[in-house]
Amino acid sequence: MNALITELRRVLGVRHVLTSADDVAPYCTDWRGRYSGTALCVAVPGSTEEVAATVSACVAAGAAVVPQGGNTGLCGGATPVGGEVVLSLRRLNRIRGVDADNNSITVEAGCTLHAVQEAAAMANRLFPLSLAAEGSATIGGNLSTNAGGVQVLRYGNARELTLGLEVVLADGRVWNGLRALRKDNTGYDLKHLFIGAEGTLGLITAATLKLFPRPRAQATAWAAVPDPAAAVGLLGRLREVAGDNVTAFEIVGRPALDLVLRHIPNARDPLPGKPEWQVLVELSGTQADLAGTLEAALQDAAEDGLVADAAIAASEAQATALWALRENVSEAQKIEGVSIKHDIAVPVSRIAEFISRADAALQATFPQVRIVCFGHIGDGNLHYNQSRADVQSNAEFIAQTESVNRVVHDLVHQLGGSISAEHGLGQLKREEVLRYKSGTEMDLMRMVKQALDPRGLMNPGKLI
Repeated sequence: MNALITELRRVLGVRHVLTSADDVAPYCTDWRGRYSGTALCVAVPGSTEEVAATVSACVAAGAAVVPQGGNTGLCGGATPVGGEVVLSLRRLNRIRGVDADNNSITVEAGCTLHAVQEAAAMANRLFPLSLAAEGSATIGGNLSTNAGGVQVLRYGNARELTLGLEVVLADGRVWNGLRALRKDNTGYDLKHLFIGAEGTLGLITAATLKLFPRPRAQATAWAAVPDPAAAVGLLGRLREVAGDNVTAFEIVGRPALDLVLRHIPNARDPLPGKPEWQVLVELSGTQADLAGTLEAALQDAAEDGLVADAAIAASEAQATALWALRENVSEAQKIEGVSIKHDIAVPVSRIAEFISRADAALQATFPQVRIVCFGHIGDGNLHYNQSRADVQSNAEFIAQTESVNRVVHDLVHQLGGSISAEHGLGQLKREEVLRYKSGTEMDLMRMVKQALDPRGLMNPGKLI
């Protein structure tokens, strides 16, 4: 392996191959601090050609490779297990081109999501993928986990926003599939093999992504609803009157909001009375009076008992403050302490049933459980997390993670859902998924892995 490090230094330059413990340490622990491993070194190539040369050198030495972008993943998918080469893509951060007429943008994998959004805005276009970590999360990681975020309801997830990819394969070859086409019916659509594969089949180095016209108007509201069933009813009502102008529809339970109010400076409760359930609604589009449309829809919903109270943002600053309440839930939970986290999806029509049944089952089995429920109710994706308020009691509760997972995941499966909606499997759910995917489905996944990475050197110990 010393020979490998020597070769990587020759290819990349000495300063782009990190070997000291202090330099390597930040790349070896995930954002949550849950997973830590060791790395032979960290390679930081600056081009697709250097990525290919790095992978080729690792293959020749029989060394496994762990691709890493912003290291903001939540399932340990970008964390080394022990002795791999971490390949950081942060230097591949160029915007290669914007084609406004084609509504497309080509970017390298190390670009942050925010940088892509800004580049689109400079061309008077919108790149709609949006999530709380967008300032540090990178496009390569977003695609490798098929990221969702808050606007899937309108625009789809990362897979649906991708036109083409450039990928360094497990043998070091480069596949250039950067086609900016919306129609290309010439065989297997290979890009879909790598989106959501968590770097286990190859390394995404660049992508061509869809852009959209920038909305001319937005309207944002925070509304109290009697229960999750009313929230689903309100979503249906809004889509009837506003159609695709419903950009985001997020649910926030009282325990989630209370954590934000406790831990995030300057956070303020938008409504009096501490309602148990709230939704954050955003309309956007070319229609001039979206605020009027939203206000009228909320008023009608209130008359039918779907809304108890509401506050409509009167300025961009107020809208930003409302979004901050939702976006800081995960950060507030991290400050509060360890919790058992679930990133699940069920059909929207079964959201209320899931929450009711899961809450009842957990409360019956685990007294004093605190359930923090929030997420993208508009597309059926909930972040459904559990802990106890007392530190000692919480440690005892966390030790029962497997039993808690069984309650939640079995119900999700029964309702036709998924145990991982947008965060991926990583290390966290690699074994758990075997309970819910059929043997045939797992065999197909293993066959794909064997075909593209026969030596098992791409991000071992993750996903499969």
